[in-house]
Order: sequence, then structure tokens, then C-alpha cells
Amino acid sequence: MELNLAASHEAVAAKVPDRPCLVWRGRSWTWREVTERTRRLGNLLGDHGIGRHRSLHDCAAWESPHDHVALYLTNSNAYLEGMLGAAKAGAAAFNVNYRYVADELLYLFNDAEAAAIIYHGRFAGALGEVLPKLDTAPRLLLRVDDGTDDELLPGAIDYEEALAASSPARPAVDWLPDDFYVVYTGGTTGNPKGVLWRQADFLVAALGVRQPDGTDFESVEQLVERVSARTLRALPAPPLMHGAAHWNALSAWLSGGTVVIQSVTDRLDPADVLDTCAKEDVTSLLIVGDAFARPLVEEQRRSPRDLTHLRHVLTGGAVLSPSVRAELLELMPNVTVVDVLGSSESGRQAVARSRPGSADNHFEPGENTAIVDDGLEALIPPGDRREGWLAKGGRVPRGYLGDEAKTKETFPVIDGVRWAVAGDRATWGDDGRIELHGRQSGTINTGGEKVFAEEVEQAVKAHPAVYDAIVVGRPDERWGQEVVAVVALRPGGSVTLEEIRSTASAHLAGYKLPRDLVIVEQVQRSPSGKPDYPWARRVATGA
Repeated sequence: MELNLAASHEAVAAKVPDRPCLVWRGRSWTWREVTERTRRLGNLLGDHGIGRHRSLHDCAAWESPHDHVALYLTNSNAYLEGMLGAAKAGAAAFNVNYRYVADELLYLFNDAEAAAIIYHGRFAGALGEVLPKLDTAPRLLLRVDDGTDDELLPGAIDYEEALAASSPARPAVDWLPDDFYVVYTGGTTGNPKGVLWRQADFLVAALGVRQPDGTDFESVEQLVERVSARTLRALPAPPLMHGAAHWNALSAWLSGGTVVIQSVTDRLDPADVLDTCAKEDVTSLLIVGDAFARPLVEEQRRSPRDLTHLRHVLTGGAVLSPSVRAELLELMPNVTVVDVLGSSESGRQAVARSRPGSADNHFEPGENTAIVDDGLEALIPPGDRREGWLAKGGRVPRGYLGDEAKTKETFPVIDGVRWAVAGDRATWGDDGRIELHGRQSGTINTGGEKVFAEEVEQAVKAHPAVYDAIVVGRPDERWGQEVVAVVALRPGGSVTLEEIRSTASAHLAGYKLPRDLVIVEQVQRSPSGKPDYPWARRVATGA
């Protein structure tokens, strides 16, 4: 038997109805309360004709059988309720980057054919600009109160009032393993794409919902038996619109854990994150690389909190440099840092675990993780040091919503097996572990040599004066592209290009060293902590 998100959550709720399920801003919702609220939302969506309208088996790999529900929200109870409530209606929620401007929102809502939009009041202005331009008007607009002094958009209804008026009964919908989970990519190399996963595949490959021995659960009852009396309390610090953040939350839920949300949700407030960890006895904290780790390290040094309950700091989506990892472990000696390698298209692929005193950051490959050759024609066996594409087989997404060509490109069939190849370059280490080089989209070609931006960034950030850095290629008549480091310094810090090159030379070959240095007040990143390479290229070229 394969699992479904809504059915699994309800089964856990039946076992631990009075356990805290969600905690935010001093309020706690029990599993029973979250179940009732998400049922009400599921029925509300169903009352507006929003759900599943055909079988998966009638769909091509790039087609969806569901109506899609947009979550235009910052982190809140409504975000996770929206994901679960949509699933209970037989629909599929999708993430909306709340930093998007009108043209980007217009593209996203049209691409997903959004049947419903759940939005925070602060986004009413941008949403109101977009709604009249949509190809198809959404059937339901739900406005979530966030304290903003805005007017209800035409046709919109208040989220809490709508839930209160909706039925708390279990929605009359079959919850199927073939139902979809949909996540939109960040669009760093083009327009965002909606990745389509069967829920049964998503729960295993992305959330890691498996038995301790690595085998699949044979029933939802078997899953519930594994719910521990010792409760995981997980705080996903990045925006829930970032896949890794809501994956972390859903994974905690399906182990019977409690999801904790920090108070400040429109930006990273390191003091608030650490205060929430201490107050709520958080046991697991999710961050995104150096962009989150550095501010947290500095804040903990400034004002130490009691973090004795914290056992794991999880990171993914951006590089966590060795120097910052070492600082985390110094300040949090009870913690294991777990660097998770994966993507929206692959799920979890490999992990690297660090304890105090350890400096190794090679990745242990997960099941069905492989490296394929440049032509996507054959696997590169362990021990073969050729560089290739990191790939994942087994349970992988069906494709990209509405994009047949990109689906076939990203999910090639090799020797009869379908693989997900998201664009990461990698080699096998001598010990059978994976050495990650970086995204192909971040590759700099200089003098005929290939340089990965991420490895140069790590080396640059090893200099003690450097707070943050993005590395990009800049057009050059001699080299084709030259390596440029765009750097933000620590308060009172100073550095020269030669000092940067000297520090980085301990880690990099000479052709990879920056040929120019641009110092900025702050390095620009997405809300999820990922580097904004287009911005850095503009800075580097003076555009």
C-alpha cells in the first residue's frame, strides 16, 4: 500500500489528538484542531468546485488532474493549513514567491491556472493589480488577516469567517496515493516550473517517510505505529514558500512531531529565531546555508541562549561553508549539522553530517542516487573520477506542469530507467561518497577551464573579513569570462583582492581565483537564502 498526505496526517491525528501540532506566536493548535480546520478548508474548496477532475492515468507526465490552490502567504498556520486543506479537497496547493512583482505573479497564476488564491492582507495591492489580467479568474479568494489595514478584494472572503461557516466533517473525497504534490522552482535559470510529484513518491523521496531500515511502510497503520512518544519539535526558519522549508514541516508532522514557526516571518530575524528555539524547546532547526547560519552565529555570540534541547541543525538549498559550519558546532556542541543535498526535481539525494571537530563535507549518497555522463547516456560507476550530472532514480517526479520538452530533458530514460537530472555537477570520491561541484547554471568558463561559482564562494568566505560573497563570471576579451567576487565585509573589516586570492589559493587552483573584487554593503539573496546571481552579474559589470 502507498501513502497519501491527507490520509497519513489524519491517521497520526487520531493517535495523538491532544498533542501540539502547530505552535506560532504563543498559540498552540492540537492535532485535533488542525484536523478540523483543514477539513473545513477542504470542504470550503469543494463547495466552490475545487478538487480533482480526472484520473492520473488520463494525464500525460506534464499534465495535472487537479485544480491548483495558490498559497500567497508568509509563514503562518494558514500556509500549512492551506497545503493540507487543498489535499483534503482533492486539489493541489502550490507555493507563491511573495517577493514577485505583478508580471511574475501574472505568469505564475496563469501557468498554474490557479483556481483559488489564499493570500495575506499585505499582498492585496499586488494581487489586486494582477487579478483583472488573468486568463481565468480564480473561483475563490481567501484573505488571511495579518494585521494589515487593507480592504477585501472584490469577491474575496475572510479566511477565518469562511472556515467557521464550513463543515468540519471529513470531505467526501477519496485520498489517493496518485494525488499530486506541486512545487514551483525558483526560476533562477528561466521561468519558474511546477514540478509534479505523485504524493506516494513525494512522501518517500522528498520527506523521507520510511521505516528505520529504509523500507517503505506497508500501510498507514504501520506509519502510525512509528509515531514516537518523544516529540520532535521542528522549526523551519526559511520561508515556507521554499520547498525545503515546507518539506521539513510536513516531514515533522508525519512523524507525529510539532511544527514551530518563529514570530517574525517577513524577513530573517536571527534573535527571534533563536529566542523561539529556546522558548519552545525546539529540537530541530532548518536553515539555508551561510545566509542563515552567519547571522545566527553572530546573534548567539552576542547573546547566548539555552539551546540544550536543539539536537539537529539541517541545511540545504545553498552552500554552508566549512568555516561557518565550524562556528555553529563550536557554539552548539550538542548539535549535529546535517547538510541535505537535493532539489525540487529529485527529493533528497545525499547527506553530510558534522559533529564538533569534523571538517569533512562529502555527501553520503542515498538510495538510487547516481552520477550520469555528460550525454545522459550511461551511469558513471563509483571509482570513476569523471565529472558528470548528479541524478536520482526510483521515485521521481512525473514532470513539469505544461512543459513536455523540459520534462523530457530533465527526466531522461537511461537503459530503461527514468532519472531526475536537476543540473548539479558532481564526481565520485575515492571513498564512494559524492563530491558536489555546483550547479551548471553557476558555471564560469574562463580560459577554456570550467569554474563552479559555489566552490569559489566557499574559498572566498574563508577570509575572516568576509561576511558574505557571490561569485560570477564577467565577459573578458582574453579569457572569455573572468572570475569576479562580489563581497560584503564584516563590520570594520577590510580586504584587498590579493588578500582574497591568497586565502582562496589554499583551496583552489590558480585559474579559479578571482581576478577582480567588488565590495558591496550587502549581498543580495532570495528570501530563502539562495544567491541572486543576476544581481551579482549586474554589480560585477556595472550594468
